[in-house]
Amino acid sequence: MSEGMDTATQTVDSSVQKSAWILAAIAVIEGAWVIMNFYVNGAKFIAYLGFAPGKSGSVSGWIAAAVVTAIFVVLSLRLPSVRANLFRPSLLKLLGLAVAISAGILEEAVFRRWTMNWIMQQGMGDVMQVLGSAALFGLLHGVWGLFGGSIRAAFGATLATGFLGGMLAVVFLLSGRSLAPCIAAHFFINALAEPGLVLAATRGEMGSLHAKSISPILSP
Repeated sequence: MSEGMDTATQTVDSSVQKSAWILAAIAVIEGAWVIMNFYVNGAKFIAYLGFAPGKSGSVSGWIAAAVVTAIFVVLSLRLPSVRANLFRPSLLKLLGLAVAISAGILEEAVFRRWTMNWIMQQGMGDVMQVLGSAALFGLLHGVWGLFGGSIRAAFGATLATGFLGGMLAVVFLLSGRSLAPCIAAHFFINALAEPGLVLAATRGEMGSLHAKSISPILSP
C-alpha cells in the first residue's frame, strides 16, 4: 500500500518538476526576444504592439477578445489539472505569469501580425489570413499533446489551439489589425490556465476521457 502511495507521489512530483522546467524554458527563450525589443526599440515597440493612443484597436475587437478569453478558459476547465491550478498560488503559477507576458507578446506578433500581414501581401483576403494563422498556430502547438506520450492528444491539441488561433485572428481583424486586444486575451488565457495545461500535458490528461471535447492548450 505504502509503495503504491510513494509511486503516486513520485509521479506527481515528477510531472510538477517537468512542467516547471518547461514553463521556465519558454519564459526565458520568448522573454529574451521581448526584453531585447523593449531595450532596442522602447516606445516604438510598445506602439507596434498597439499599446499607444490611436493604435489600441476598436471596441468590437476588445469585446471579441473578452469573449474568446472566457470561452477558452471555460473549455480548459474540463482538464483536472487546470481546475486544480486555476487560482492556486504556486511556483508554476508564477512561471505561468512570466510565460503569459512573453508568449502573449511574441506569439501574437508572429502568428497574427507577421503571418497575417504576409498572407495579405500575397493578395489573399481575410478568410485565408484567418485560416493561415489558425493552421500555423495549431500545428506548432500540437507538440504539447506529445508530452503525455499520446498522438491522440497531440491531434486534439492541434485542433484546439488551431481553433483558438483562428479566433484570435478574427480579433486581430476586428481590432483594425491592432495586436493589443490579442495580446490581452493571450495573456489572461495563459495566466489562468497555462500551469494546469502544461501539467495536463505531462500527466497525459489530454489523451484521457477528460479531454474528449475540444480543450484549449495555449502555450507559447
